[in-house]
Amino acid sequence: MKFVDEYRDPAAARVAVEQITALARGRHLKFMEVCGGHTHTIYKHGIENVLPESVELIHGPGCPVCVIPMGRVDDGIALAETPGVIFTSFGDMMRVPGSNGNLLEAKARGADVRMVYSPLDALRIARDNPDREVVFFAIGFETTAPSTAVTLLKARAANITNFSVFCNHVTIVPPLKAILESPDLRLDGFIGPGHVSTVIGNRPYRFVPAEYKLPLVTAGFEPLDILQSIVMLLQQIRDGRCEVENQYTRAVRDEGNLKALEIMAEVYEVRPHFEWRGLGFISQSALKLSDAFSPWDAELRFSVPGVRVADPKACQCGEVLKGVIKPWECKVFGTACTPETPIGTCMVSSEGACAAYYNYGRFTKGAAIPVRSA
Repeated sequence: MKFVDEYRDPAAARVAVEQITALARGRHLKFMEVCGGHTHTIYKHGIENVLPESVELIHGPGCPVCVIPMGRVDDGIALAETPGVIFTSFGDMMRVPGSNGNLLEAKARGADVRMVYSPLDALRIARDNPDREVVFFAIGFETTAPSTAVTLLKARAANITNFSVFCNHVTIVPPLKAILESPDLRLDGFIGPGHVSTVIGNRPYRFVPAEYKLPLVTAGFEPLDILQSIVMLLQQIRDGRCEVENQYTRAVRDEGNLKALEIMAEVYEVRPHFEWRGLGFISQSALKLSDAFSPWDAELRFSVPGVRVADPKACQCGEVLKGVIKPWECKVFGTACTPETPIGTCMVSSEGACAAYYNYGRFTKGAAIPVRSA
């Protein structure tokens, strides 16, 4: 790729849409885009509105902020309000609601909560404040897990002992299996996550065609990437093939990033169970710090409540994350729940399906599905 414009070319997009229309004629097919970044691209560029009615895109559980359950948010707030702690977090976690408000509200109550752009920023704060305990709220799939791991390696090498990590990193394969085992949803294929795949590669997805007889195409994040991945899925279905293909060849290798995987294997262990918003507890679906890094594990250094908290009854983030309903089908979408006053995580994160549709989709589908005024 030399220029982004190559992946936003209207003429190439028209050709791709014509191919999709021809290949999907006489069918009704549902493809799940696993990654929240893909959902954002689809709504922002109006891709769902140029596709034929025979092709339906379903959003999946690939938004890292959205899948964090309310109980873990409460744990983070409890850490933030611990005397002597500087609690650091990415910006998109600051407004995620727990049962007792969010991190910004904890900051207003007096907690020392600071937004950072990387875990290395949090490590620098720890170095600059040796008399304070600094905790980093680590979230994300395998995309961001290596950066947290590198930071922990640096903390150990520099013997920075007032730094710790509240680890909430999750992995992509177990929730895919949970989706595939769900009786609520019928799918015909997957648009595979691009960012995660730059780390883990394409090989971990081979169970999808092998066990569930569905195609998967790993895709990039530009409009033409999405359209081309749909063409590739339809071509597999037309040819009677069922395999993992890579549309995002400019960034993803089948074997992934071997150095990143090596660092992750050194720093992390797989949790036996982890709760996902909307999906419940999924076995071996998240990471924790290995015994070698236990001195930097915030869950071991501090008292964390660890109480499971149910989502608000009005919020249907779980159904949205599973692709069972569209954002606008939630009872509180666009009324009680907006980006300014979010009830659930899907409306907070820029990768959340509700936020993406509220910000972009309502302008293109407004005639058919109006956003209700508060």
